[in-house]
Amino acid sequence: MKVLLRPVARKYFERMSESDKGHVRSALKRLEKEPPEGDIKPMTGKAGYFRLRVGKYRALYRIEAGAVLVMNIDPRGQAYKKDRGKK
Repeated sequence: MKVLLRPVARKYFERMSESDKGHVRSALKRLEKEPPEGDIKPMTGKAGYFRLRVGKYRALYRIEAGAVLVMNIDPRGQAYKKDRGKK
């Protein structure tokens, strides 16, 4: 599966430090496998959404049309706040 980042997720990813980018990049690569690998859990209250834990960061995503669509990447404390990444 192909991993696609929404503009909100891409913008945050580009601002991360190089070492954090490396960790997140390798975790996102594992999402390409069938089935996706990593510290993944389905999100409660948001049907069809999953979270990928990468150290202190969380990538929230869903699988859509055979691709992994990463909605946003945030530090743990910010990732679960209501209405993040909607537009």
